[in-house]
Amino acid sequence: MAAIEKNHDYHMVEPSPWPVVMSAAVLVMMVGVVFWMRDWTPWIFAIGFAGVLYSFYGWWSDVIKEANNGVDHTPVVQMHHRYGMILFIASEVMLFAAFFWAYFDGFFRLDDVEQYARVAATGGHWPPAGVEVFDPFHLPLFNTLILLTSGTTVTWAHHALLENDRQGLRWGLALTVALGVLFSFVQALEYSHAGFSFTGNMYGATFVMATGLHGFHVLVGTIFLAVCLFRAQAGHFTPERHLGFEFAAWYWHFVDVVWLFLFASIYVWGSWGVALNH
Repeated sequence: MAAIEKNHDYHMVEPSPWPVVMSAAVLVMMVGVVFWMRDWTPWIFAIGFAGVLYSFYGWWSDVIKEANNGVDHTPVVQMHHRYGMILFIASEVMLFAAFFWAYFDGFFRLDDVEQYARVAATGGHWPPAGVEVFDPFHLPLFNTLILLTSGTTVTWAHHALLENDRQGLRWGLALTVALGVLFSFVQALEYSHAGFSFTGNMYGATFVMATGLHGFHVLVGTIFLAVCLFRAQAGHFTPERHLGFEFAAWYWHFVDVVWLFLFASIYVWGSWGVALNH
């Protein structure tokens, strides 16, 4: 039978084992979480997690090969990839909106008579009485400067790529990755000096969930950009075809914007008139 000639711009994905392998690895990992939480053994979780990482590597390697073969990622396919990334970032915005909502619900309804249990728990104050919050113009401000600087370096890398300046691309990515690592280190240092914990009060729970979720996104974005750096070293990106780098830059700018909202609302606004932890 003669091969069917392709007469459209869409990418018909070849049969792949990765969806099945990933599903099995996630199942093992989740069962391992239950075992670990019951203090039985952490090894099942470790095996499942290793399988997830292996699936990530194999699946994304195939996608990179498709992107580099000059055939599969047609302009129509690239457009649809961009739509998908935009929708993914929009879903991430909604995720952060939920944690901001939780924080501001405690902030604005701290003395709500209908929620007497909350008033009893917080003492009618926000942050709750006795909680020492961070000085926003100490480590949080330093981390803000780090992320704003990283936004400029990743933009430099993007413009260098568009000008086919390979050295500028590599330097911009390397500096952005280094700044991402530095941000994570400073945030870990900040957490080590916290005057509150995740448990015990609403403020600690909402603060750690919002800033910790953002910290996780910084870690993911740093890995994303590090992969782009390795690919740039291998000569994978061109001024015309660089979706992987473009999406990493979008993601990083999203992380920057979320941090600005966190810094302004939770660190600065939330610290007015209360005891600060220096």
